[in-house]
Amino acid sequence: MSALFPTDPTDAASLDRLRGRLADDAAREGLLDVAYRQVDSPVGPLLLATTPRGLVRVAYSFEDLDGVVEDLAQRLSPRVLHAPARLDDAARQLEEYFSRARTRFDLAVDLTLSRGFRRTVLEYLRTIGYGETESYAEVAGHVGNPGAVRAVGSACATNPLPIVVPCHRVLRSDGTLGGYLGGLPAKELLLSLERAA
Repeated sequence: MSALFPTDPTDAASLDRLRGRLADDAAREGLLDVAYRQVDSPVGPLLLATTPRGLVRVAYSFEDLDGVVEDLAQRLSPRVLHAPARLDDAARQLEEYFSRARTRFDLAVDLTLSRGFRRTVLEYLRTIGYGETESYAEVAGHVGNPGAVRAVGSACATNPLPIVVPCHRVLRSDGTLGGYLGGLPAKELLLSLERAA
């Protein structure tokens, strides 16, 4: 086995310490613009990414997590580093959410990846309470553009921060689920988790 891919747990621990030191050094020198890590969840592995402004991305595993990191490097900064400790608070809050110990995220968010009307919709979605739902039409009305139902759907479909910015709480006017970036099983799970609390 190559020394680059340690199988001995002590080597893995050394590698983790080295990565941590690298992340700390990069941050101290102002060379870390985007930090990321992966966490497990009831809806599958999630990639979390943050900038100095706040959480910028939550990605489902089917989105091709390597591709998501590459996209962040292209759209935000090439100074991207696997730095799990920078996302400890976000990981903890997600774990608390999934265990029904948290009903509201207390995280700074960075909505840089959304602009214009989409960003307006995402800002509004953060006001929809835990266990509550609204229709796409209601959201369109609340953001001042009642005719923009499809645009609201598009904003939800491209939400860079699913779960934290709760687009899963937006349904069709007839009460059916509509679409969801993470897939309908994930949307159903999130809604049932919140109803059960």
